[in-house]
Amino acid sequence: MTVQFRLLGDVEVHVGDRPIAIGYAQLRCVLVVLLVEANHAVSVDQLVDRVWGDRRLPRSPRAAVQHSMTLLRSALAPAEGVTIARKSAGYQLTVDPEAVDLHRFRRLIRDGRAADDDGQAAVLLDQALKLWRGEPFAGLGTAWLESVRATLIQHRHAARLDLVDVRLRLGEHAALLPDLLAWVGKNPLDERLACQLMVALYRSGRPADALDHYQQVRCRLADELGTDPSSPLQRLHEQILATDPALTAPTVQAAAMAVPHQLPAQPRLFTGRTCDLAGLDTTLALENTVTVSGIGGIGKTWLALHWAYQHLDRFPDGQLYVNLRGFDPTGQPMSAATAVRGFLDALGVVPASVPFDVDAQVGLYRSLVAGKRMLIFLDNAADSTQVASLLPGSPTCVVLITSRRHLSGLIAAHGTRSVNLDRLTDDEAYRLLARHLGADRLAAEPGVATELLDCCAGLPLAISIVAARATMHRGFSLSVLADELRDQTGRLDALDTGDNLVNLRAVFSWSYQALSAEAADVFGALGLAPGADIGLPAIVSLTALPTARVRACLRELEQAHLVDQHAPGRYRMHDLVRLYAGERARHDKSPAALRRLVDFYVHTAFAAERRLDPHREPIWIGIPAKGCTPHEFEDEPAAMAWLATELPNLLAVQKLAAGHGRHATVWHLAWTLNTFFRRRGDYHDAVAVWRAGVAAADNSGDGAAQTLARRSLGNACGGLGLHSEALRHLQQALTVSRQTGDVSGQAHAHHLTAALWDDWGDDRRALEHAIPALRLFQELDLPVWEAWAHTQVGWHQAQVGDYQQARAHCEAALTLARRHRDRELEATTLDSLGHIAHNTGCHSQALDYYWQALGLLRDLGHDHHEADTLLRIGHAHHALGHHDMAVAAWRQALELYQAQRRADDEDGVRQELEALSGHRLSG
Repeated sequence: MTVQFRLLGDVEVHVGDRPIAIGYAQLRCVLVVLLVEANHAVSVDQLVDRVWGDRRLPRSPRAAVQHSMTLLRSALAPAEGVTIARKSAGYQLTVDPEAVDLHRFRRLIRDGRAADDDGQAAVLLDQALKLWRGEPFAGLGTAWLESVRATLIQHRHAARLDLVDVRLRLGEHAALLPDLLAWVGKNPLDERLACQLMVALYRSGRPADALDHYQQVRCRLADELGTDPSSPLQRLHEQILATDPALTAPTVQAAAMAVPHQLPAQPRLFTGRTCDLAGLDTTLALENTVTVSGIGGIGKTWLALHWAYQHLDRFPDGQLYVNLRGFDPTGQPMSAATAVRGFLDALGVVPASVPFDVDAQVGLYRSLVAGKRMLIFLDNAADSTQVASLLPGSPTCVVLITSRRHLSGLIAAHGTRSVNLDRLTDDEAYRLLARHLGADRLAAEPGVATELLDCCAGLPLAISIVAARATMHRGFSLSVLADELRDQTGRLDALDTGDNLVNLRAVFSWSYQALSAEAADVFGALGLAPGADIGLPAIVSLTALPTARVRACLRELEQAHLVDQHAPGRYRMHDLVRLYAGERARHDKSPAALRRLVDFYVHTAFAAERRLDPHREPIWIGIPAKGCTPHEFEDEPAAMAWLATELPNLLAVQKLAAGHGRHATVWHLAWTLNTFFRRRGDYHDAVAVWRAGVAAADNSGDGAAQTLARRSLGNACGGLGLHSEALRHLQQALTVSRQTGDVSGQAHAHHLTAALWDDWGDDRRALEHAIPALRLFQELDLPVWEAWAHTQVGWHQAQVGDYQQARAHCEAALTLARRHRDRELEATTLDSLGHIAHNTGCHSQALDYYWQALGLLRDLGHDHHEADTLLRIGHAHHALGHHDMAVAAWRQALELYQAQRRADDEDGVRQELEALSGHRLSG
């Protein structure tokens, strides 16, 4: 399992996706000392001095250090490749330096400074700075730690300055200006930073401002330090006065679009298929689309992946891959709409920019890949209909399709070519088994090897499983294994339905019978899981076993080639293996196992939602089933990352719950995803899960759930632009809330309806709902929601020109937001106050509000709102006559609008830029 030590912030240890608790502060201090000196011995005296410092020492410092080492070794036992050893010179923690963020930071800085290419240097330095999550060793304090912390902060400052130099050489002076101005305000005596700001101002057409800043720095240095500016700063001042051509901004080509690399890992031990590979080469020389077809386990994906890796140089613009799950035993094949959404994500389209209509999504996908030299790999297709929408339409793209069916519809409609796979020849099968086991072992028992291969029927999947079994028992004669397999084949003859080969089922059964009892139970339980893959914590709940025992079972299953750990801590099965696993599941335990798994996803998603929005009124989701151990989250990024990884499984679980009549679970899951969808702007999925939630709430007969679900569906529909449907759901929720006396429901319905009228641009209609929402939230004594309502009322009052009342409402909201530490609300309110100040002529005050809002929005990752605030920053600068600053802000807004595919907003910014350009030319 991959281990990660994080020191640039709170001290954290993660093995895979699981945090490791290190315990009390002193123990974390010991770990920090060992990690800072990773792979070097630290004496006991040094440890005592660095950990305890001036504090009172324990009675026996050496015994305390030894005890700490025992505790650390125990805590770090799951971390492979990490050891703490006693050396003659002291204690040494051995670890890959790349596993420690502090050492990775230092390495990236070194590489960035040594890079020959400025583009690569910028990437490396940016990666280094992004490792910082806060103050190093946060919460820990000794004299030694304070010294190391101060040194690291200085290194970070220097790295940021280096990155600015690189970005200036890349011609990014306009984009740097807002950040440089803010940074200079915090570091007014930093002369290197002053030089960088002056260069950015000069290159942005503001030489007077650059010279003015020089005078400010000169005066401050004289007043506070009694010194003159340094030689580099004085020389730059002279260059600006002389309009030195050396200061001219470099001409830089536009940055290339990110290239997706989605292919699964390169196949190991690929053998044979010479004629089939040649057939692919010949076919793809004539056509750009080919289908590889054949029975399950025949090696279609194996062949296609091997060909793809042999020809990667043909696809410099990237590779897209999707498993269409055409024959997945646990559910329906993946819809073309879901596959297209995945491709759009890989191509860098933010969720908020994805069109609602599926045909429009397909059109966008085809536009993005048009003219690109890309490989598009559509694996495990069900039929021609599923694939047709995913064909790119551009002759520059190569499309590889695998399917168990002969996709004649594609051949007829799109002229695709087909390569039909047969079983491996006897010679190919023998060579593949020899690659696994060694030629000498097969040569020692030639007749037995042939019998084993006969049972595998030329199927690469079966051969790999047989080889895995033989590898696990290297001391066994192959004849012993052949006897077992022969016996198992006879027992399964009567069970075969003709859908899969008897031999393949016999191979699965043979491997299954060789498992330990606990691993066999885990194997069967995995066949019940509804998603395409599953994480270790979910398996722990599914099986109700301790984590260590689950890991041992999974290692056993991996060795038997029955599961594949395709990413750290995440597992999947071939669909034929999964079908067999489902047959082997213990039916007396299946309902309880599924209940635990569903509860794991629901309760963990609930914990993520509570971390993202702790002020939201929670729902009651019951207690998890016995044996279920939901995951908790330390911070918002961890919660967002988990939801992003598990979203396909959460959607699959919601569908499973609906099929089993677990109506409450269906709308509970929808509720847990609200904030996640809103922050990503992913209203497509929000509408889908809440439509299922409304249906489930209606079936449950729970009136409160019905109104909540309709409010949420209305809000999601509004985000997607389905305004008529949104209004219908919200009005229905408001009516029911009034009839039942649900005051909270009324308040939320009014609040969301006001937001919907805001989307329509009708501020007076919005106020008709925002004002009652505020009154009701005040009656309910819900201060955070009261603050949101104050901001909403204030915004709409500003839009209709009532700035005095608007300011009063927003100031009240800001006080409440800061009191209750709601940063998203604080950012929204500051932006509204900036808008009010700007429209009442207080442009400098407006900028102050906007800059505060922008900092919060960037911390929260709210790109959508960040773009709008940058637009308004540009307006304020323009009003003050800071035309270059306005241009810089608008260009940043334009980049975000383009990335978010907000065409109307993009056009508006372009008009502002063109108008300003025309004004300056005429002036």
